[in-house]
Amino acid sequence: MRVHALMYHDVVPAGAFDSSGFRGPHADHYKLEAAEFERHLDAIAHALARPPVTIAQLPESAEEDQAVVLLTFDDGGCSAITEIAPRLEARGWRGHFFITTDHLGKPGFLSAAQVRELQARGHLIGSHTCSHPQRVGALPLARLVREWRESRSRLEEILQHPVTVASIPGGHYTPRVARAAVECGYAWLMTSEPTSRPWPVEGCRLLGRYAITRQTSAAKAARLARGTATACGSAWLGWNLRKAAKRLSGPLYEPVRRTLLKLISPAAGVDPRAISSGKSL
Repeated sequence: MRVHALMYHDVVPAGAFDSSGFRGPHADHYKLEAAEFERHLDAIAHALARPPVTIAQLPESAEEDQAVVLLTFDDGGCSAITEIAPRLEARGWRGHFFITTDHLGKPGFLSAAQVRELQARGHLIGSHTCSHPQRVGALPLARLVREWRESRSRLEEILQHPVTVASIPGGHYTPRVARAAVECGYAWLMTSEPTSRPWPVEGCRLLGRYAITRQTSAAKAARLARGTATACGSAWLGWNLRKAAKRLSGPLYEPVRRTLLKLISPAAGVDPRAISSGKSL
């Protein structure tokens, strides 16, 4: 079975990038304005023969060439309930919301009651660690286990329901990250690797995802949802080029990347669609 999982973050009213989730150019890079998100959903709906599902709805057995689409939303920003869930539900769809539990109830983030409401409305709730470490893959094992275990415990206390799904902050996957998640009882772990083939690691199933940013057009999101070879291949190539750049540049990579993201942040007044379409700025 192929799983085409799209990784979104926050969806905000026009220009209100500080209204939900983490703040700053790096976080804003992954936020969509509400009108653009509507265009994404329209394009995805038009492209698919079957609607998106959740992990809970995956078939026990499936043909090798069967494909399903998952919609996931990281961080736990309050736009999950104000902007995202109502738009999914209007189409009869449900999503996966991954919660950074240390931020529950803080300005711009979901409250515990809102997390319960999302679950009651049919959405799947998962962990995004406690504190959203920038380089989770570099943490000592004891800290990794604490991030996964305490986050799961907090969510299960809120939901009164087992939480067995998680997503990795920042895409920093290492085998140690998966082993720590397995130790803490997770059965599914979502990464940022752009692949549609789930793979097992020590009893846990890992799912890759295709990252959606402000520069991702609605048409490209639809092509990723369909599993179009050119769109998925381009995402895979870009991801692996960035991994190579990280290895080569070492500690310089993140400061340089954050400087570049400032140049295309909403505050800089740059339309990200102009970049993705190759138009001059």
